[in-house]
Amino acid sequence: MKEIVLAGGCFWGIEAYLSRIPGAKETKVGYANGHAENPTYEEVCTSETGHTEACYVAFDEKIIDLESLLNDFWKVIDPTTRNRQGPDIGSQYRTGIYYIKEADLEVILKTKEQQQKRYARPIVTEIEPLTCFYPAEEYHQKYLEKNPRGYCHIDLNSL
Repeated sequence: MKEIVLAGGCFWGIEAYLSRIPGAKETKVGYANGHAENPTYEEVCTSETGHTEACYVAFDEKIIDLESLLNDFWKVIDPTTRNRQGPDIGSQYRTGIYYIKEADLEVILKTKEQQQKRYARPIVTEIEPLTCFYPAEEYHQKYLEKNPRGYCHIDLNSL
Protein backbone atom coordinates (compact mmCIF):
# COMPACT_ATOMS: atom_id res chain seq x y z
CA MET A 1 0.00 0.00 0.00
CA LYS A 2 1.09 3.54 -0.80
CA GLU A 3 -0.07 6.52 1.21
CA ILE A 4 -0.55 10.23 0.60
CA VAL A 5 -2.57 13.08 2.11
CA LEU A 6 -4.55 15.37 -0.19
CA ALA A 7 -6.37 18.61 0.60
CA GLY A 8 -8.93 20.12 -1.72
CA GLY A 9 -11.42 22.20 0.20
CA CYS A 10 -14.04 20.66 2.46
CA PHE A 11 -12.76 17.22 3.38
CA TRP A 12 -16.18 15.59 3.13
CA GLY A 13 -16.19 15.87 -0.65
CA ILE A 14 -12.53 15.00 -1.16
CA GLU A 15 -12.95 11.88 0.97
CA ALA A 16 -16.11 10.79 -0.85
CA TYR A 17 -14.43 11.36 -4.22
CA LEU A 18 -11.15 9.62 -3.37
CA SER A 19 -12.92 6.64 -1.80
CA ARG A 20 -14.64 5.97 -5.14
CA ILE A 21 -11.39 5.71 -7.11
CA PRO A 22 -10.60 2.07 -7.94
CA GLY A 23 -7.56 1.06 -5.92
CA ALA A 24 -8.24 3.41 -2.99
CA LYS A 25 -8.34 1.02 -0.06
CA GLU A 26 -8.64 3.38 2.90
CA THR A 27 -9.57 7.01 3.37
CA LYS A 28 -9.64 9.09 6.53
CA VAL A 29 -10.35 12.79 6.94
CA GLY A 30 -8.34 14.94 9.27
CA TYR A 31 -6.25 18.02 9.83
CA ALA A 32 -2.83 18.32 8.19
CA ASN A 33 0.33 20.38 8.41
CA GLY A 34 -0.63 22.87 11.07
CA HIS A 35 1.07 23.86 14.30
CA ALA A 36 -1.60 23.03 16.90
CA GLU A 37 -1.51 19.59 18.44
CA ASN A 38 -4.70 17.51 18.21
CA PRO A 39 -6.96 20.34 17.00
CA THR A 40 -10.73 20.13 17.00
CA TYR A 41 -12.89 20.99 14.02
CA GLU A 42 -13.97 24.20 15.72
CA GLU A 43 -10.33 25.21 16.28
CA VAL A 44 -9.35 24.46 12.67
CA CYS A 45 -12.30 26.57 11.45
CA THR A 46 -10.80 29.64 13.15
CA SER A 47 -7.86 29.46 10.69
CA GLU A 48 -5.54 29.92 13.66
CA THR A 49 -4.18 26.36 13.89
CA GLY A 50 -2.48 26.39 10.49
CA HIS A 51 -4.14 23.09 9.59
CA THR A 52 -5.93 22.30 6.36
CA GLU A 53 -8.85 19.92 6.05
CA ALA A 54 -7.34 16.91 4.30
CA CYS A 55 -7.85 13.29 3.40
CA TYR A 56 -5.39 10.48 4.01
CA VAL A 57 -5.60 7.83 1.30
CA ALA A 58 -3.96 4.42 1.17
CA PHE A 59 -4.04 2.91 -2.30
CA ASP A 60 -2.98 -0.25 -4.08
CA GLU A 61 -0.36 0.58 -6.71
CA LYS A 62 -1.23 -2.59 -8.59
CA ILE A 63 -4.61 -1.00 -9.33
CA ILE A 64 -3.76 2.71 -9.52
CA ASP A 65 -0.38 4.40 -9.49
CA LEU A 66 0.39 7.71 -7.80
CA GLU A 67 0.42 9.67 -11.05
CA SER A 68 -3.09 8.49 -11.98
CA LEU A 69 -4.41 9.13 -8.48
CA LEU A 70 -3.01 12.66 -8.55
CA ASN A 71 -4.44 13.31 -12.01
CA ASP A 72 -7.85 12.34 -10.63
CA PHE A 73 -7.30 14.71 -7.69
CA TRP A 74 -6.28 17.65 -9.93
CA LYS A 75 -9.60 17.24 -11.82
CA VAL A 76 -11.73 18.24 -8.82
CA ILE A 77 -9.79 21.19 -7.41
CA ASP A 78 -9.01 24.69 -8.58
CA PRO A 79 -5.27 24.70 -7.92
CA THR A 80 -4.93 28.40 -8.77
CA THR A 81 -7.12 29.66 -5.93
CA ARG A 82 -5.53 30.21 -2.53
CA ASN A 83 -7.49 29.41 0.64
CA ARG A 84 -10.72 28.67 -1.16
CA GLN A 85 -12.52 25.88 -2.99
CA GLY A 86 -16.04 26.42 -4.24
CA PRO A 87 -17.96 28.49 -1.70
CA ASP A 88 -15.63 27.47 1.16
CA ILE A 89 -13.23 30.24 2.16
CA GLY A 90 -10.41 30.14 4.70
CA SER A 91 -6.90 28.76 5.05
CA GLN A 92 -8.32 25.42 6.21
CA TYR A 93 -9.69 24.99 2.66
CA ARG A 94 -6.36 25.46 0.86
CA THR A 95 -5.28 22.78 -1.57
CA GLY A 96 -2.32 20.59 -0.84
CA ILE A 97 -0.43 17.44 -1.65
CA TYR A 98 1.40 16.18 1.43
CA TYR A 99 3.74 13.33 0.74
CA ILE A 100 4.95 10.71 3.18
CA LYS A 101 7.75 9.27 1.03
CA GLU A 102 10.34 11.68 -0.40
CA ALA A 103 10.54 9.43 -3.48
CA ASP A 104 6.99 10.52 -4.42
CA LEU A 105 8.01 14.15 -4.90
CA GLU A 106 9.25 13.59 -8.47
CA VAL A 107 5.87 12.22 -9.60
CA ILE A 108 3.99 14.96 -7.73
CA LEU A 109 6.02 17.72 -9.39
CA LYS A 110 5.60 16.05 -12.79
CA THR A 111 1.81 16.11 -12.46
CA LYS A 112 1.89 19.72 -11.26
CA GLU A 113 3.96 20.73 -14.29
CA GLN A 114 1.50 18.95 -16.62
CA GLN A 115 -1.47 20.62 -14.90
CA GLN A 116 0.11 24.08 -15.04
CA LYS A 117 -0.23 23.98 -18.84
CA ARG A 118 -4.01 24.11 -18.37
CA TYR A 119 -3.98 27.39 -16.43
CA ALA A 120 -2.90 30.96 -17.14
CA ARG A 121 -2.52 31.68 -13.41
CA PRO A 122 0.13 29.88 -11.34
CA ILE A 123 -0.79 26.78 -9.35
CA VAL A 124 -0.74 27.58 -5.63
CA THR A 125 -1.43 24.07 -4.33
CA GLU A 126 0.99 23.32 -1.50
CA ILE A 127 3.38 20.46 -2.15
CA GLU A 128 5.12 19.60 1.09
CA PRO A 129 6.18 16.67 3.21
CA LEU A 130 3.47 15.64 5.65
CA THR A 131 4.48 17.06 9.03
CA CYS A 132 1.38 15.97 10.94
CA PHE A 133 -2.06 14.51 10.40
CA TYR A 134 -4.70 14.34 13.11
CA PRO A 135 -7.82 12.32 12.29
CA ALA A 136 -10.99 14.39 12.44
CA GLU A 137 -13.81 13.61 14.80
CA GLU A 138 -15.76 10.44 14.06
CA TYR A 139 -18.83 12.30 12.79
CA HIS A 140 -16.69 13.67 9.92
CA GLN A 141 -15.47 10.23 8.80
CA LYS A 142 -17.38 9.01 5.72
CA TYR A 143 -19.68 11.98 6.28
CA LEU A 144 -21.39 11.86 2.89
CA GLU A 145 -22.08 8.14 3.26
CA LYS A 146 -23.77 8.86 6.59
CA ASN A 147 -25.48 11.98 5.19
CA PRO A 148 -26.14 11.37 1.49
CA ARG A 149 -27.79 14.77 1.07
CA GLY A 150 -24.95 16.53 2.84
CA TYR A 151 -23.05 19.45 1.37
CA CYS A 152 -20.37 18.74 -1.23
CA HIS A 153 -18.58 21.18 -3.53
CA ILE A 154 -17.31 18.34 -5.76
CA ASP A 155 -19.23 16.65 -8.53
CA LEU A 156 -19.00 13.10 -7.26
CA ASN A 157 -20.00 11.79 -10.68
CA SER A 158 -16.84 13.21 -12.27
CA LEU A 159 -14.85 9.97 -12.04
